[in-house]
Amino acid sequence: MALVFEQIDAEGLAHLSYIVGDDKAGVVAVIDPRRDVDIYIQRARELGVRIVQIIETHIHADFVSGSHELKARTGAPIYGGKSSDYQFELQQLSEGDELKLGNVTLRALHTPGHTPEHVSFSISDAKQGEAPFGIFTGDTLFNLDVGRPDLLGGGTEKKLAAQLYHSLFDKLVPLGDRMEIYPSHGAGSACGKSIGDRRQSTIGNERIFSAAFKERSEAEFVEWILGGMPEPPRHYARLKKVNAKGAKVLGDVPILPPLSPQEFQQMMQDENTVVIDARSILAFGGGHIPGAINIALRPEFPNWVGWTIDPEKNILLVLESERGVTLASQQLFRLGYDNIVGYLHDGMTSWQNAGLPLKHLGEWTVHELNQHKDDPDITVLDVRSDGEYGNGSVPGAKHIYVPHLEEHLDELDKTQTIATYCGSGYRASIAASILQKHGFEQVINIPGSWNAWQSANLPVERRKDIAVSTK
Repeated sequence: MALVFEQIDAEGLAHLSYIVGDDKAGVVAVIDPRRDVDIYIQRARELGVRIVQIIETHIHADFVSGSHELKARTGAPIYGGKSSDYQFELQQLSEGDELKLGNVTLRALHTPGHTPEHVSFSISDAKQGEAPFGIFTGDTLFNLDVGRPDLLGGGTEKKLAAQLYHSLFDKLVPLGDRMEIYPSHGAGSACGKSIGDRRQSTIGNERIFSAAFKERSEAEFVEWILGGMPEPPRHYARLKKVNAKGAKVLGDVPILPPLSPQEFQQMMQDENTVVIDARSILAFGGGHIPGAINIALRPEFPNWVGWTIDPEKNILLVLESERGVTLASQQLFRLGYDNIVGYLHDGMTSWQNAGLPLKHLGEWTVHELNQHKDDPDITVLDVRSDGEYGNGSVPGAKHIYVPHLEEHLDELDKTQTIATYCGSGYRASIAASILQKHGFEQVINIPGSWNAWQSANLPVERRKDIAVSTK
């Protein structure tokens, strides 16, 4: 009989949750559960244990917490840090409070900075001694990064950044270099600036390799952590409110109905409906439903849906496989998109066979873009972030970050050909589909985009001194 310790990765969110406990005592806790909680129920059943504790390290902003769903299924209480922001029954813990799971002990450590109420949890196993061997750091400390302190807004950034400094150096560093850290996110999450690839680390490793642990004063740390911080994804503020209130208990991920082309087309007519075409950018360019937004089903899919799609809209999906439908609906469920009304049965093949209208999206190589970039009838549109644009762009390119494109359509000329590019072509295709949806007829996407431009050693215009946009 032994310690139960399992890390669970939520595909598409770079979110890590944990099942920990004692299989001899037959009890476990789930730390920072995702919304689709079947995986925890199933693993507990397979391990022959009961879920008796549900733990939130903080109020999450990047996904819908599964705590209430899991509580409804198991009856287990929810634990978290002290905050008046919680609007549901939560057993609030102070620093030093302990949760027992047989021989396993979880001890609360208040580590504010990412959020004010944030708590981390050290873990010890009596079979290995009383001293803790690891700590669940939530969004305070990741591999090669730390939690961003700017998500609450309202002028709290500097205060939280200072708290983060003390959480790192006064709370975590004294635990010792051998202490293992188990964060709530891996690479790809926007909860840090640039989270590393490893899903666990040690305090010692982070002290050596993470820029956050460079010797600095508190004031210098605050300036460093807040400098060049990327804009937070649009859906973070919404999900923060959802999780503070407590997410609705909905049960399993909904099974979406397949729709015939005629049913699909009829539903599209509702002005409160949006079509997400989650096929690849090349497939979308070859032929798509008029008005569809192309957000390809890749790891970044949930993030860009959150950036660009109103959760109050009814959503119709276009995909290439039943597996894709399942994965997309699962990821949308985790973000609180609860109005998915169906998907196109047999994908674009059925639409084409029904003789229904098609749109196409033109494509240029980077060499073709280079040939056309100085044409007065062509607008080259860079849809990357401010930081990316400032580090180098196609000469003469206009810049509008893709999440803000719809707010700035009046800055673009519909009589011109607009060629969109980003880092790889993914965001450029999102932008191009938005332009088409709003009546821009002459739109070109650049597959490979900036990566291909650089690989081809084409000319670069640099704006090292560009001011960070607030739009």
